[in-house]
Amino acid sequence: MSTFNKHNLDGIVGKHLVYTYDNGWNYELYVKNKETIDYRIHSGLVGNRWVKDQHVYVVRVGMQIYKISWTEPTGTDVSLIINLSDKLFHGTIFFPRWVMNNPEKTVCFQNEHLAEMQRYRDAGPAYPAEVIDEFATITFVRDCGVNNDSVIACAASELPANFPENLEN
Repeated sequence: MSTFNKHNLDGIVGKHLVYTYDNGWNYELYVKNKETIDYRIHSGLVGNRWVKDQHVYVVRVGMQIYKISWTEPTGTDVSLIINLSDKLFHGTIFFPRWVMNNPEKTVCFQNEHLAEMQRYRDAGPAYPAEVIDEFATITFVRDCGVNNDSVIACAASELPANFPENLEN
């Protein structure tokens, strides 16, 4: 029997997080509501890609530990464990082969290119998939409330040089 309410997502919904994977890739995530996230990729294989209103599955697995999983229109599958108390992430990303071969095709505001992403996905190749399995450190957390479209509203390249230090915690 758990000592927490596994159905209560109040501790993660509305959170805006910036994190750096051990491999150096920088990402940003906003848990918009119980079923949707916005995210922005600052560096790494698909740096400067950003997405709004990605449908996700969010579950609580500990007192301050959550898992968020989704499949992108590109065919990329993602599963994140977020441990807020220890400021620790663990991410597993399953990139289809076409993304690994041509990552630049995904570097855009995805919402304006959904049909194109689906065409690339369907054309493949999907296999062999590339699995990125990394820990990350949460470097910034703030509460932005639910359904705040201003949290992630541009590409990483359009942010001020002092991001996220210019934000209020």
